[in-house]
Amino acid sequence: MATDLIVNATPFEISIALVEYGTLVEYYLERPAEKGLISNIYKGRVKRVLPGMQAAFVDVGLERTGFLYVDDVMVPRNGDSQSVADCALLVDEEGCCSGVTTESLPRRIPGLHIEELLVEGQEILVQICKDPIGTKGARLTCNITLPCRNVVFMPMTNHIGISRKIEDEETREKLKSIIEELRPADSGFIVRTVGENASREELEADMEFLLHLWDEVKDSAGKAQVPSLVYEDLDITLRMVRDIFSPEVDRLIVDNEQVYNRILKFVETFAPHLRDRVVHYKEDTPVFDIYGLEMDVNRALDQKIWLRCGGYIIIENTEALTVIDVNTGRYVGKNDLEETIFKTNMEAVREIAYQLRLRNIGGIIIIDFIDMEQEAHREEIFRALKEAVKKDKSRVNILKVSEFGLVQMTRKRSSEDLSHLLCEPCHYCHGEGVLKSRRTICYEILRKISRNALKMREGNILVNVHPQVAGLMLKEEAEIVHNLEDEIGRLITVVPDQELHSEKYEIIWQKG
Repeated sequence: MATDLIVNATPFEISIALVEYGTLVEYYLERPAEKGLISNIYKGRVKRVLPGMQAAFVDVGLERTGFLYVDDVMVPRNGDSQSVADCALLVDEEGCCSGVTTESLPRRIPGLHIEELLVEGQEILVQICKDPIGTKGARLTCNITLPCRNVVFMPMTNHIGISRKIEDEETREKLKSIIEELRPADSGFIVRTVGENASREELEADMEFLLHLWDEVKDSAGKAQVPSLVYEDLDITLRMVRDIFSPEVDRLIVDNEQVYNRILKFVETFAPHLRDRVVHYKEDTPVFDIYGLEMDVNRALDQKIWLRCGGYIIIENTEALTVIDVNTGRYVGKNDLEETIFKTNMEAVREIAYQLRLRNIGGIIIIDFIDMEQEAHREEIFRALKEAVKKDKSRVNILKVSEFGLVQMTRKRSSEDLSHLLCEPCHYCHGEGVLKSRRTICYEILRKISRNALKMREGNILVNVHPQVAGLMLKEEAEIVHNLEDEIGRLITVVPDQELHSEKYEIIWQKG
């Protein structure tokens, strides 16, 4: 099969892999202890309003307060003092406004400052649009959205949108016309990419489901305490089926019977035409082993990725951005240097687009291609990169290649990337990525002994160190150690200790 969506479900972890022509292209992971929060709706309380940042911190009951930027705040159109939470509850059971005019529906008002929109202690209805990442709290928005199979409902807007990936103009106009006829007044809908070939009946069924769901959210919000969870989005399994499982996917393979039955019920409700593509995997050999996916996932954590031509790329993550460096490596080419460089860069383009999607790398990305003299080559690299990221579901913006061979780009990030999901900072280097060298530790010890020798009582000195440092002190640096012994008139005994961290050591001043 060309494209398979594979679900490996265990009590402690759910792994989902999208495989195209035998290659792992997307990987998703959720653990009960680290469950994602995107699209969950909360009733929260404004804790701090920060005019200097034009943002507010909102307590929604999580470990860290959420971050709400001024552009994501919705306010009443009539300008009264009603809270944003109340504004979010103005739509009645029919999807129309409850005794208010169109002009009073919630909206963004450009130009207003955060202190004019929110006050500390105010109750507010918000949705998480970006999971907590690192030390940052969740990113919040008041512009609630509720997705279904074919459409996304936006109760706070009066707008019809069609996915940009639906390119046929006739299809776009047809879908827009159907939504315009079916939607309640003053409500917004976006047709998703998967809804390109949806029938009128399927679109109408999705819209009715979402309107009913919004009624339930409003009822829950009205009764909820502050702070509290009002609506929880689907778990990762059904979310991936909703968002990824489409006619382009040949098989949906599930290795757990209970999860298989849940998925089958969901598909029968929202995509019955895909029911026959759902497969229950019953073999003894783990399904991920059949596809060799464990090895692919482990390779996706490597910092260096070799290219087929012999070149390689290096991917390094910082707190603010991701840097990707392209190198010729073992590739020496056949004709001239410029051609060698261009071919390496072209192969790197495809690998970089693949790695960004697989690793879910987001935010600011800087790619350092090998310098190219010819403007035509730089243009070709830019076009190739734009083409290579077309399959990526995340929004990507790319600037042209600079004269130095640098490309600046952004990729929308809403959750942790693969390395943060599967790894944690090194308990030795605490995420620095480097340790002090053995020689640096050795000299540090000798300086400390020399500095304190005159202050301590007479007696020999015992040094407990990591075996690698001990080996250096007893062999390569033995002469320096002996010279220090002669200088201070004391014997220095070096003892290897496997339990010690490579940067840690103990200097024991023994009594004479």
